[in-house]
Amino acid sequence: MICLRCRQDMVVVEYNKIELDYCPRCKGVWFDNTELDLLFESAKVAYPELNIKNLSNLPEVKSSERPRKCPICGKDMKEVAVGQPAVNIDVCRRQDGFWFDGGELREILSQNVENQAAKARSEQLVFGFLGEVFKNS
Repeated sequence: MICLRCRQDMVVVEYNKIELDYCPRCKGVWFDNTELDLLFESAKVAYPELNIKNLSNLPEVKSSERPRKCPICGKDMKEVAVGQPAVNIDVCRRQDGFWFDGGELREILSQNVENQAAKARSEQLVFGFLGEVFKNS
């Protein structure tokens, strides 16, 4: 897959039944429609607001960026705002998946975990997974 942001080759990484497309250059990550759910499930945390159906129903935000093309269907994706403060992510209109620029997933996760003990545990699991998967990149 070619990176949606910097147009470089992405690396396909598989871990614990989760296959991600990761750009070692810009640190962007593409999640197919169920992969983020699998990641949260493996970390034993729930983020229903980051479900593909919920994200695709959010209103589109105005952006000066050109719309990114979904790598699955080739159609323009829409940019939606998640969290407070808002983090804009790209979501396939046909619900094929979503794109996180480098650092966006971490920002959203840190905003959504309110309990500090749960936050430390879930971040450790998620970032431990991402760190293990991408340690050579």
